[in-house]
Amino acid sequence: MIALDTNILVRFLTKDDPPQSILVRAVMLSLTAQNPAWVGLAVMQQLVWVLTSIFGASRSDVVTVLKLFLTRKELLLEQSDVVRHSVRIYEDPKVEFSDCLISASAQAAGFKQILTFDQLAAKTAGMTLVP
Repeated sequence: MIALDTNILVRFLTKDDPPQSILVRAVMLSLTAQNPAWVGLAVMQQLVWVLTSIFGASRSDVVTVLKLFLTRKELLLEQSDVVRHSVRIYEDPKVEFSDCLISASAQAAGFKQILTFDQLAAKTAGMTLVP
């Protein structure tokens, strides 16, 4: 099994570098449910940032991509339940995906409260403002 870095997924989705995109397509086509590629949480966070910040992708397009990745048997997402929960939170148009991952990861680890100074994260991602 292999692991994929953010730039591999970016090339696959955007095809912004034709020579690299051809190589990535071959890699992606070689993946199967029996031989999937692992995608880490940090890669998912970076992917969302790159798609929205560099490529100007809409939130709904990013949500669609993330949901698609969650359904693909050829991709083994690290803590897929955390990613799934993060995507649900991220559908709120005000929350940052990194805050969604922080909140969902802490909740999955059994923490009831995530302290923050970030007022927006407290309102949208289920965190608690430090009093």
